[in-house]
Amino acid sequence: MIIAGRTALLTGATGGIGQAIARRLHRAGAELVLTGRRTDVLEPLAAELGGATRVLGADLADRADVARLAAACADVDILVANAALPASGPLLDFSLEEIDRALEVNLRAPVALSRELGAAMVERGSGHLVFISSLAGKTATPGSSLYSATKYGLRGFGRALRADMAPLGVGVSVVFPGFIRDAGMFHDAGVELPSYVGTSTPDDVAEGVRDAIERDRGEVDVAPLGVRAGVKFAELAPSLSDRLTERLGGRGVADQMASGQADKR
Repeated sequence: MIIAGRTALLTGATGGIGQAIARRLHRAGAELVLTGRRTDVLEPLAAELGGATRVLGADLADRADVARLAAACADVDILVANAALPASGPLLDFSLEEIDRALEVNLRAPVALSRELGAAMVERGSGHLVFISSLAGKTATPGSSLYSATKYGLRGFGRALRADMAPLGVGVSVVFPGFIRDAGMFHDAGVELPSYVGTSTPDDVAEGVRDAIERDRGEVDVAPLGVRAGVKFAELAPSLSDRLTERLGGRGVADQMASGQADKR
């Protein structure tokens, strides 16, 4: 799909990765609807982008807000479901309320928005749905059971939905960021990654989103070659990969993530 002249709804536009995606889609010629819980953060971004950029406040853990957002954006051509809550740490450290909120924001909201916005796209015979998953949606590591559940879920949902929507003229893509520097959950949690771990930038993720839409790519990994190779190895030999992750300090990184995210769930 050519992005220029299209309208795109971007969830999770308040964070650094969301803002990078917004700027990249704007440069590609899209008109944007930015959404998140903090409109005070979104308004300056909308002013920067100018034009017909709109801001709609919404809490994606609130099903009524999701329904209102879908109704207000029924005419969009592109959905980029980027919003996600941090959910690192052992499952037993989460309350049921925290579990529900992570599932609502990270998985249920993208599914519900796809159902409502996708129906209008099918009627028009064109559109594109993009889900920002994570490499944690391809391989699981210590302390990621809840977060990985939501991101694995997005992968399965996106792959099956792509097959369903392709004959109807609607594209579906899933983007898998790896370790992102300068913004995102690892950065925000203050995690110090081992020196051998390769990272990418928010702009790399934004470029992956643009590429997914314009080339109708089913899956796009955003990570250096070494990280992508490690994920493939984990998919092929999960038990061996788990042991290697332990030896290389993966549990320590997981503990840092959980500690840094404790007050952000």
